[in-house]
Amino acid sequence: MRNAPSNPDLVARKVAGASVEGEAKASTGSQTLLRGLDVIEAMGDGPVTLPDLAVRLGLTRSTTHRLATALIERRYLTFTPRLGYQFGPKLLELGFLAQRQTDIVQVARPHLEELAATTEDTVHLGVLDGERALYLDKIAGRRRVDIRSRVGDRHPLTSTGLGKALLIDHAPENWAVLFAQDQAAGAPAMDYAVWEGRMRAYAQSGHSFDLEENEDLIRCVAAPIRGAGGAIVAAISVSSAAQYMSDDRMADLAQDVRDAAGAVSRELGWSG
Repeated sequence: MRNAPSNPDLVARKVAGASVEGEAKASTGSQTLLRGLDVIEAMGDGPVTLPDLAVRLGLTRSTTHRLATALIERRYLTFTPRLGYQFGPKLLELGFLAQRQTDIVQVARPHLEELAATTEDTVHLGVLDGERALYLDKIAGRRRVDIRSRVGDRHPLTSTGLGKALLIDHAPENWAVLFAQDQAAGAPAMDYAVWEGRMRAYAQSGHSFDLEENEDLIRCVAAPIRGAGGAIVAAISVSSAAQYMSDDRMADLAQDVRDAAGAVSRELGWSG
C-alpha cells in the first residue's frame, strides 16, 4: 500500500512548532543556569538564609529553595541550620584548578608589550622570591638604553622600584628588617628615614619609584599586581635612563603603569 502524499503546509507547521519548542527549552535552560549563577554570586558576603536569598534574587522562596538544593547536590553550596547557605567544596576545588591553570607571565605578556610600545621603555614583570625580587619577564624598550637585567635575575627589594611595589602592603616593621638586610648585603647606602617616608607615600599612591637607588642613571616606575584575594602577587615596572625619566614624566607614567597592573590583576580575578 502506497503512503499518502504529505501535506507541505502541515509539515512546515510541525517543523516550525518543533523549532519554537526547542528554542523555548533552550531559553528556559539558559534562564535556569543564570539563576543558579546568581545564587552562587549571592554568597559572596557569607552565609545567607533562604528568606534573605529569595529577596536578593527577586524570586519566590520555593524557586530559590529548588535552585539552592540543586547546587547543594552538586557540592557548589552547603547548608548550615540557623546560618543558611554558603560556598561548598566544589567551588574551592575549581578555584584551585583555575589558579593552577593561570600563568601570570602568559596573562601579563600582552599588557607588558603594550606598555613597552606606548612608553618606548623597558618593562619588567617580577614576583617576591624570599627576600628578593625575581624577574619573570622583560620587554626591551626602543631607546638606546642598556638596562642590565635578565629574566631569572634576583634584585634587592628595597632599592628597586619593582621590589618596593611588592612591599607596598607590608608592615613598616617588615620594611625596616628588609632594609637593614639589603644594606648589610651591599645595597646602595641610603638613610632609612628618607626611604621609609617615600615608602609610606608609595603605599598611599599605589605605585613606587626607583630614583637611581639601584643603578646609577637608571630610574623606574612600578606598580603591584593583585590576585583574586587582593594580595600582591607580582609587580610591573617601566625603566629607562634618567635623562628620559624626569620627575614630571615619572608622575605621568605612574598612571599608565597602575592601569597595566590593574588590567593584569583583573584577569587574575581581582575585583577591587
